[in-house]
Amino acid sequence: MNILHLDSSILGDASTSCMLSAAIVEELLQQRPNAQVVRRDLVVDPVAHLTGAIAAGFRASGGAVVTDQAMLGEHTKSAQLADELLASEVIVIGAPMYNFSVASQLKTWIDRVAQPGRTFRYTADGPVGLSGGRRVIVASTRGGMYSTGAAASMDFQESYLKAFFGFLGINDVQFVRAERLTKGTELREHSIAEARATVRDVVTRALMC
Repeated sequence: MNILHLDSSILGDASTSCMLSAAIVEELLQQRPNAQVVRRDLVVDPVAHLTGAIAAGFRASGGAVVTDQAMLGEHTKSAQLADELLASEVIVIGAPMYNFSVASQLKTWIDRVAQPGRTFRYTADGPVGLSGGRRVIVASTRGGMYSTGAAASMDFQESYLKAFFGFLGINDVQFVRAERLTKGTELREHSIAEARATVRDVVTRALMC
């Protein structure tokens, strides 16, 4: 089994999403000891934001042939990122909510792996995902309560990730969720403990699919 492990928190060692994503990977390795892990910390080693010149490396542009070495390096990076996704069987993502959505570092990775002809394709009836058969487990962290209640309509984090991976053909997206992390020590510790307690079941369910 190949596991792609992505983190996107700006908090480093203090990050709850990184802690939970690591716990998910640890449980995966407990259940599949021979699995191989590719890890990317998208904050420590950021992926460049998508530009027209970078997109020309995997989208038909009709422009001039690129000879700039730095840009050719970005094209190689785009191919590598898609290769890592397509080589994986399980994708584990540490995804904190920032301003109701995902971190910009994760969004940049998303923009670079959404490659027509590789991870999805266009058809006369609309786009079709080419990346199915994989499973995604997201360590989702939020300062407030967004899974239920008045703020649920502002959740553009988990809903976005499900929609994006569904666009690529990956419909098995599960969440290990910790909320109310900024609402006091007691609620924070309780939420983290509850999230950690779900890791084994979520991983087991993902591996059964």
